[in-house]
Amino acid sequence: MQQESLKRDLSFTQAVALNMIDMVGIGPFVVLPLVIGIMGGPQHIAAWIAGAILALIDGFIWAEFGAAMPKAGGSYVFLRESFGPRWGKLMSFLFIWQTMIQAPLVIASGSIGFAQYLSYLLPLDDVTRRVASGTLVIVLTFILYRKISTIGKISVALWIGVMGTMAWFIIGGLSHFDPKLAFSYPDGAWDFTWAFWVALGQGTVKTMYSYLGYYNVNHLGGEIKNPEKNIPRAIFISIIGIAFIYLAMQFAVIGVIPWQEAKDSQFIVSTLIERLYGTAAAAVATVLVLWIAFASLFAVMLGYSRIPYAAALDGNFFSVMGKIHPTKKFPHISLLWLGGAAFVFSLLFRLSDVISAILAMRILVQFIGGAVGVMILRNRIGKEHLPFKMWLYPLPALIAIVLWFSIMLSTGWKFALSGLGMTLLGIIVYFIREQLQKKIDFPSVLRKNL
Repeated sequence: MQQESLKRDLSFTQAVALNMIDMVGIGPFVVLPLVIGIMGGPQHIAAWIAGAILALIDGFIWAEFGAAMPKAGGSYVFLRESFGPRWGKLMSFLFIWQTMIQAPLVIASGSIGFAQYLSYLLPLDDVTRRVASGTLVIVLTFILYRKISTIGKISVALWIGVMGTMAWFIIGGLSHFDPKLAFSYPDGAWDFTWAFWVALGQGTVKTMYSYLGYYNVNHLGGEIKNPEKNIPRAIFISIIGIAFIYLAMQFAVIGVIPWQEAKDSQFIVSTLIERLYGTAAAAVATVLVLWIAFASLFAVMLGYSRIPYAAALDGNFFSVMGKIHPTKKFPHISLLWLGGAAFVFSLLFRLSDVISAILAMRILVQFIGGAVGVMILRNRIGKEHLPFKMWLYPLPALIAIVLWFSIMLSTGWKFALSGLGMTLLGIIVYFIREQLQKKIDFPSVLRKNL
């Protein structure tokens, strides 16, 4: 299929805004207590620092790819081009294969977390929580069903709300900071035993869920102005800015609420504001958390809707996903499919079931595959053809491979094996599909859609 032109209407500011609201979703608010519980004290801050370091190292890979190949689809295009004609087709197929499952799960996890915080304001049981999460997906799909220039303006408004809300939480907590609470480490907290490193790995799995999204700007590469410069800048500004915000938020919370209490809270930010300013302010804070979750899902759905579109243009997915809206000029069928799948998943799953599964399914193909792919691309085309070059090459790519593999193991054997199993199943499907296309004379319409 011949690619229909997407308009480069997203400015640098809008790209940064979309990246940052993608990262700051419901994640830090539901993950913070979990990480404290896993690490067993205020030393949980180490998991947030580890997540920031991994995101920054991995950011070099995404910046180099994004500047070199600023097209819709992000990882799909990167894997296809970097691994070459034969293996690139397999790797890009595996990416769209796992995206078919994990992208709706990512959106569903955010909508489920949204409904969890909503229950602080409204008496929701399990059924009504699921209804609320599914309704949110429908609303987001409706809002995103418009041209990209309008989307860019909406993203900046959402970003301002997100940053203002985080500033209130952080300034409020730090202004009442009690170091006796924040640094009340249990005995052996910093004994670097095997148990410490296992807990750090498990904690970093949760914090990485909150950092994910720093590469979202790559999915919109075909719609960003001056992408060779703006994509790398947007990635690094987003990672550094969000890392600073997350670390400040940890101290704002544990400097007010004892960690023994914080680790069991389902509404940690609402509890923080209630402790500081009362129940009315806590209700306002909860509404603002819901705003942040809404803004993040807005950016997530926008970015992921471009991936099936890119695959369809390649003939690696149903051709209907490559259709552009005749007047609004965005891949509307792809967006509707993503919203529909996310709606179903939001009704079926619980938040605790999806965080580790999301990460485990993505690591082999998207993250480790990307790190290997960027080295292959360098060797094939030479660094002189790259608009952005990672520092200290190839160290960031090699370190990223080791760290991502460690994170995959830290998700637990059940999730790690499920991620590996999904990849192996995708490989089998790919080769069966290739053989069928060679041996069977499919009708032209069917061949186009395989």
